[in-house]
Formats: sequence, structure tokens, C-alpha cells
Amino acid sequence: MTALGVVFRPQLPPERLRGMVRAADDAGLQELWLWEDCFLESGIATAAAALAWSERLRVGVGLLPVPLRNAALTTMEAATLHRLFPGRVMLGVGHGVQDWMGQVGARVASPLTLLREHLDAMRALLAGERVTTEGRYVRLDGVALDWPPASAPAVYAGARGPRSVRLTGEAADGTVLDASTTPDGVRRARQLVDEGRKAAGRPERPHPVVVYLHAATGPGAEARLRAELRRDGLDQTADLGVAGGAEAVAAAVRRLAEAGADTVVLQPTADEPDPEGFIRFVTDEVTPLVG
Repeated sequence: MTALGVVFRPQLPPERLRGMVRAADDAGLQELWLWEDCFLESGIATAAAALAWSERLRVGVGLLPVPLRNAALTTMEAATLHRLFPGRVMLGVGHGVQDWMGQVGARVASPLTLLREHLDAMRALLAGERVTTEGRYVRLDGVALDWPPASAPAVYAGARGPRSVRLTGEAADGTVLDASTTPDGVRRARQLVDEGRKAAGRPERPHPVVVYLHAATGPGAEARLRAELRRDGLDQTADLGVAGGAEAVAAAVRRLAEAGADTVVLQPTADEPDPEGFIRFVTDEVTPLVG
């Protein structure tokens, strides 16, 4: 069964989050996803608030940019959330937007090496191990968590290029694909992830794939979607995004699911006029059609 989520866009001010969380929890939304985009809102702070304001909602962060973060600190924050809200947290890490990383003096020469080292350290620490490593970027000397999660949680990683996608199969427990991914792109990503899992000797372990989908509904939906794709520099003739009613959105979700997505996260336009209403549209109208 395909899980459905919705993004809380950080173009909304942080004080809008509580209303969105309450709407999601009340409506029975499965997953609410957050972003740590520069220079909008923190992923960890918003995740902690969303989890505290809800009773059953699963909350994902996709993604935390690793150039901004020390691996030990990211893992401490992850462990704290997993201990406080077991079974409801999904955290993903990634390269970050390189221009933004350059703006804050955090851009590295080898983003792929950094992501691999960060993932290796995080997964070992969250599993309760004591870690000493002298990597190119991640250096830890006898570090162990005093309060690791009761069981090692999944660590997701986001990727776009083929080498990065393959790395998520090797070194992460799940993969997050952005909204520039078509159904054919999901199929190719699945192949690369499986290659990575096989290379790392972990082909039998489950590896969920999360993909974002541009979506717009209601008055002016088509125009808002096209404007969003133009702003993001995406090909408007490709099979990207969906505008329309529940049937059209559900059909787009099913295409991604058939291509290999385990979770489809609907990404409203930045100018969505009714974010809480969008959540109710997803839960009340789209979810029953997805199955």
C-alpha cells in the first residue's frame, strides 16, 4: 500500500505550522514532511514542534543538508526525537543546494564523500555503537550516544544524480527523490538503489523510496502548477506534476507507486491559497482512490 504525505512548505511562516499539524492530525493524514531549506526554517525545530502538537502523525524531514551539520550533532538530535516520539520520525540527509552551501562557507570539494561519511557515522551511532573515524570530513574520537534509540531507526538520504542515488542504496536505509522525478526516473532510481544495496551486501533489507510530487487543485490549479515548474526550471512537457481534482491526482500517485515509490508526498505550490484545505483534499478525496 502506498503511503501519502503532504509537504509543509517553508515559504509559509513558522507560526502557520501548528494549524497545519492540527489539520493533518484531525484529518488522518499519514505523513507530514518538512524541509530544511536555506534560509527559511530549521528541520529539527519544526519536526519537534510538529510531533509534539500531534498524536499519531508521522513526521519526515527531507532533507537536512549535511554540509551545514556536524554528524554527531545531527545524530544526537535524531536520537532525541526517536526517543521522544518512537515510530513517528523519518529523517533524511542530503547534499544540500550547493549554491546555498557556498553562501554559508560550507561547500565541500566532494559532496558524495561527505554524505557517505555522514551516513556511516549516523547509522553506527544510532545503532548504539562507539565510533572512532578519521574521514576526509567526518572525524569522531570514541563517540557514543548516552541515549540511543531503543532500536536503530532508518536513516533516509536524498539524491538526484545517479552516483548519489546509488550511494543511498549502499549507505542509507531509504531514499528521498525530489519533485523533478518522473515515473521513469523512479524506475531508474530503484535500479540504482538496488545496485547499491547489492554492492554493500544488503540486498534483502527493506529500502523504502519516497518521492515528492508537484500537485495543485482548485481554482487556477493548472496555472499555479505551470508557474511553479517554470520557477524551478523544470520541463513542463515532461510527466512532472499534476493539476486537477482527486481522480487526476490519484492517477499521478498510482503511476509513481507502480514505478516503485513506497511513499508519495504531495507538494503544493508555494502560493497554495488554502494549505489546510489541501491536506483535507488529500485525506478525504485522494487517499480513498489510491488504495
